[in-house]
Amino acid sequence: MDFIVVDTEGNPELSELAIVDSQGTVIYEGFSRDHPNNNGSCKPNLKSLKTLLLEFSDIAKGNKIICHYAEHDIKVLKFSFHKADLKMPPFEFDCTYIKARNHWLGLESYSLEYLSKYLNLRANNRYFIRDMAHCARYDALFTYYLYCKLMILQLKDKPNPFSGSRVDTPFQNHPDYLDTYHQQFITLESILKDIKFDSNHQSKGAVVIGEPGSGKTHLMMRLTQARLSTNRLLFIRQPNNASSVLYHIYSRILESLVEKVGTFTQLDYLIINSFDKIVANLSNLTKKDEEILKALKDDNLDALGEEGTYTKTVYWQHIHKRINDWWDKNYSSGGYALPILKGITKYCSYTDYNYKNIATRWLAGQSVSSEEAEKVGLPNWQENLSLEAFSLEAISVLGKLSILDEPLIIIFDQLEGLGLPQNREILDNFGESIKEIFTHVPNSLIILNMFPDRWEQFKATFDNSITGRVSQYQIHLQRPQEEELLSILKVKLQTINVPLEQIFLPEDLDDILAQKSIREVLNRAANYYDYRVRQIPLVSKKENIRKLEGNEKIEQQLRILTSEQQKFTKVLVNIIQEMQDPGSIDMTDLLKVLVPEVKSREKQIEEYIIEYLTKQKAYLEAQYHKLPIISDSDDIGKLKTIAEAFNHIKPMKLTFYRLGKRVLPEHIVIETEHKNYVMGFLQMSPNTAFTSRIGNFNELVCLHPKDSFSLFRDERLTEIKGSVAKEKVIQLKNSPNGKFVLFSKPDRIHLELIYKLIIDIQNKDLDVDLESALKVLIAKPQWYHWLFNMFGFTEPTA
Repeated sequence: MDFIVVDTEGNPELSELAIVDSQGTVIYEGFSRDHPNNNGSCKPNLKSLKTLLLEFSDIAKGNKIICHYAEHDIKVLKFSFHKADLKMPPFEFDCTYIKARNHWLGLESYSLEYLSKYLNLRANNRYFIRDMAHCARYDALFTYYLYCKLMILQLKDKPNPFSGSRVDTPFQNHPDYLDTYHQQFITLESILKDIKFDSNHQSKGAVVIGEPGSGKTHLMMRLTQARLSTNRLLFIRQPNNASSVLYHIYSRILESLVEKVGTFTQLDYLIINSFDKIVANLSNLTKKDEEILKALKDDNLDALGEEGTYTKTVYWQHIHKRINDWWDKNYSSGGYALPILKGITKYCSYTDYNYKNIATRWLAGQSVSSEEAEKVGLPNWQENLSLEAFSLEAISVLGKLSILDEPLIIIFDQLEGLGLPQNREILDNFGESIKEIFTHVPNSLIILNMFPDRWEQFKATFDNSITGRVSQYQIHLQRPQEEELLSILKVKLQTINVPLEQIFLPEDLDDILAQKSIREVLNRAANYYDYRVRQIPLVSKKENIRKLEGNEKIEQQLRILTSEQQKFTKVLVNIIQEMQDPGSIDMTDLLKVLVPEVKSREKQIEEYIIEYLTKQKAYLEAQYHKLPIISDSDDIGKLKTIAEAFNHIKPMKLTFYRLGKRVLPEHIVIETEHKNYVMGFLQMSPNTAFTSRIGNFNELVCLHPKDSFSLFRDERLTEIKGSVAKEKVIQLKNSPNGKFVLFSKPDRIHLELIYKLIIDIQNKDLDVDLESALKVLIAKPQWYHWLFNMFGFTEPTA
């Protein structure tokens, strides 16, 4: 329920009335011409008592009414409604007088004047003046600010509206001030229109260039919210393995496509809209076409039959035939295109999560078990499938299919780590992959989010065949002006209905607005919010605040003195209470009020890192049930990134082993001072290729008896049932220097958490140095993982 603040004057009959809304604006002021004080008056808004009360009732309907000393206002209103021969509606009232008495014990007065001066309240930037009191407008405004102060006290146990402001993916939902980067947003929208209406549907590129924290991903979130109901939006973070860049891109695209958008997933909508467009161009529709179209129009795919029924199978076979016929008419039927189209149609035909999951893994080019392949009616891929070539063709199929729908929006984000020296090969292959996508994938807006210096590095690394196509449009995000930053802060506060000026002092805002980027502004606002609302000391000393002069300086000093006086008064009242009733007050808490703990810079950084890890761990745990596309190449890339990061603390060499021309599981060898650790992943379905690779790994274990070998497999993947495969696993487990480890939920979350920490630091999304963050991981038992043992570290004691 929203609220209004009301002040009435007159006793017992209403003389004047003012209303302030929840944003602190006077929205109504009226005077009763029937009151003796207003006879012959030239005051504006002079009305009959009845009109005044009817207009008040209309505004107050559905709102909680806030008054100071509400008992008086209720009596005046009851008397006036009766005199005007009106029935008083059952309004809900709240009283700032009672709330103040309950919160601030032992004050000499609880009048509006006293409380306004005691709390340094200001209306229109002026303190309370006695001579202006008992005017309904004036008192309503100060009652509003008093109520806001009391509301702030109730915010201590609620989330900080400025924390958690970072947008990690475009699919998230955060408060958004639409005027910020409005022109840049319009530019992206216009590019999409150009692609859609281009007869060749040629893909276009845009580089969004902005400093860390400038709001690049936030802008992508806005684009997503505006376009997700019509366009397919695909989000890709930086690849981590030079040998599988295209596969990484396609895997992340597929993960985006299976994201739900309302009733269905993005992939469902791609097929639904494609079928609709195909049959719209047919001269003669069959009965099946009409029945399918009706089901699609009603967003009711259940009308096509229940899971596993013959009716449903027939309908979806018809949909597949229509799409296949369209493809044959417009494109080549060679390569992987037709099987991919069949896999997409199969995915969309299922409502059961398990069936959709099998179809997703199949669409990712992964082998599935024979039982799973039979379940979804899809033949397994060949064991020698080239995932890079397959991925490029799959992305191309999606682009061509989208011509029947709307242009694809392909967003590449968090690319900063590609500029690091150890990632040069990944960077080179990424550039070539982007060029291939532009060549083979139509009808797409391809966006790269980048820092200015990293974009300059990309331009120096790649020739114009890559940079020219990527940067057909360059969209620059500059730091907004202060007025716009204030508007962003106000949008964040809308969830708690408290105005900015009631949370922050002018000097607080000076410091907040002096920060370099939108993210830093919001982070600093979060610090001040904690300081003002929860009395948590500021993270660091204020810097870059403009110097105050004259009256401003005196006012600031008075505020500080008044604040200290309030603190000491509260302590004194508590001491007196303790003397009168021993044991009623926690004296330790009083000491903390008088002498707050001052934390070292190192302690503040450690707490900041632990807070980040705690939040990210909770997020990963909540997302664990969503089975991503797990691949050996991606996991080994994560492990390699982690090892390279720890190389900053303890030197180690990274390499890999060969076994002639035989195929080994994806692995890395970590050479430490005392021992070599070999870590690999084998996430594929337990088929012939699985058995062959684990057998080769076992041979490697025997050839290097002094090395320690570990082969990992995610526990959520297909169970190993074949007798030969089981035998190879047992052989590895029984070897003196080998282990086969099923990656449990804690193991997976730890791996993803450490990787994300490193990537966020590289992308300057987390403002700490890498070494400090890694030292927290290896020093704190709750964040230490047994993987670190293989980097040469020892688990800390609790």
